[in-house]
Amino acid sequence: MTRKLNNMDKAKLFKKKHDYWTKLTHKTLKRLEVMIDMQKQVWDMMKIVEETNTMITEMKGIILKASVNN
Repeated sequence: MTRKLNNMDKAKLFKKKHDYWTKLTHKTLKRLEVMIDMQKQVWDMMKIVEETNTMITEMKGIILKASVNN
């Protein structure tokens, strides 16, 4: 009887540890997904900024040409 109880305690302890590590793994994966999403958003914003800078540079060139011609 004592051996059975001891094994049951071990099984409960193992399950408790397993559940803890499973929850921790899921939390970590969720956080990684959030970080990846944020990184994608930053990359998208950087692309938009680059395009905007290109447009501003082109507009400066056009303005300079127009001012030289007048």
